[in-house]
Amino acid sequence: MALAGARPTAHAPASAANTKRPEWRTQPSLNRRGLIARASHRPSCAAEEGVIQWLRSAAAALAIAAQISVSLPADAVLYSRDTKIPRTGELTLRKAIPANPSMKIIQESLEDISYLLRIPQRKPYGTMEGDVKKAMKIAMDSKEAILGSIPAEHKEEGAKLYTSLLEEKGGLQTLLKYIKENDPDKLSIALASSLDTIGELELLQAPGLSFLLPQQYLEYPRLTGRGVVEFTVEKGDGPTFFPTGGGEPKSVATIQVVIDGYSAPLTAGNFAKLVLDGAYDGVTLKCASQAIVADNETGKKGYTVPLEVMPAGQFEPLYRTPLSIQDGELPVLPMSVYGAIAMAHSVDSDEYSSPTQFFFYLYDKRNSGLGGISFDEGQFSVFGYTTDGRDVLSQIKTGDKIRSAKLVQGREHLVLPSAVPEES
Repeated sequence: MALAGARPTAHAPASAANTKRPEWRTQPSLNRRGLIARASHRPSCAAEEGVIQWLRSAAAALAIAAQISVSLPADAVLYSRDTKIPRTGELTLRKAIPANPSMKIIQESLEDISYLLRIPQRKPYGTMEGDVKKAMKIAMDSKEAILGSIPAEHKEEGAKLYTSLLEEKGGLQTLLKYIKENDPDKLSIALASSLDTIGELELLQAPGLSFLLPQQYLEYPRLTGRGVVEFTVEKGDGPTFFPTGGGEPKSVATIQVVIDGYSAPLTAGNFAKLVLDGAYDGVTLKCASQAIVADNETGKKGYTVPLEVMPAGQFEPLYRTPLSIQDGELPVLPMSVYGAIAMAHSVDSDEYSSPTQFFFYLYDKRNSGLGGISFDEGQFSVFGYTTDGRDVLSQIKTGDKIRSAKLVQGREHLVLPSAVPEES
């Protein structure tokens, strides 16, 4: 696959920094040890329909009262209908690649077509044609800059991808053809191919970190690029996983996650090392209403990893500093994406991540702000996304186990220090 598209506890739940959350909210909140539900705890990730309807009715009535009693800034990102963040792991990962500026403009032009294709009535093909022609002009005018930013050992591969983007089937010329034919189905398929090619080109342009790590974190494992971790999950209670695309039900399923060292090098690096060490083999999973948590103990390794969040528009991550969503800060790797993977907080401080305990976030727009942003956005170290097996996540129940976790791609990007970092 292409890398571009490569437990209840007694602790109080963590709150989003500077965010006034209504106390009546029934949405579960991630805390230092994992997840808790404020009003109800369910044994599996799937909720009873009747319970959902009751909660919606209660929340709707209380929301009216909350609008009177809770004052929120009018321009709070959390409550803005205009908030735009990627909604799939593939799109998020592609946007997060630190690549040539010209490639980013081309990418944005084509992603605009993805948005226009979702318009249910008459498609604005004229606007789409303008987007493609803009992308083609930039690609041709910036050929030297685009190819010049690729390391020498990848020049040949980069040249092939560049030619494919402009001329070959599924490239920009093909997009123009289907736009002129007013064929949205073929256009959608060709567009996905073009965006995949752009992602591959951008990965060649970003062979390592574009920033220096703080001196105090140089003794931590770090990932200087992308990696792919494959989880094999087995049922713990007898029932089976049912493939959404047909086929025989099985007691074992596979989930693939792309981990991103470009935006979260320490978090992704620590996780990759643990995978190589076999730390997650045999670990039991616990299910809450919006997350699947690896039920392994935190703090046993004798060290913590600092909270690591890359703000959008910045060139390096912030450490031990959560984002203020209401002030307009959004992360490069948002949690508000179904299948996001992040580290739980340290037992001792929300400024640090657990060194071992991670969770899959099951984003649900119904349990988020009006802008579709999770109320815990920017508070956890997100370091990757599920790209294969998202359908499996909804079928996991408490008691299911990770049979094995393997780093199947990206070992060459993992930098291991000579000594294990001491507790911060």
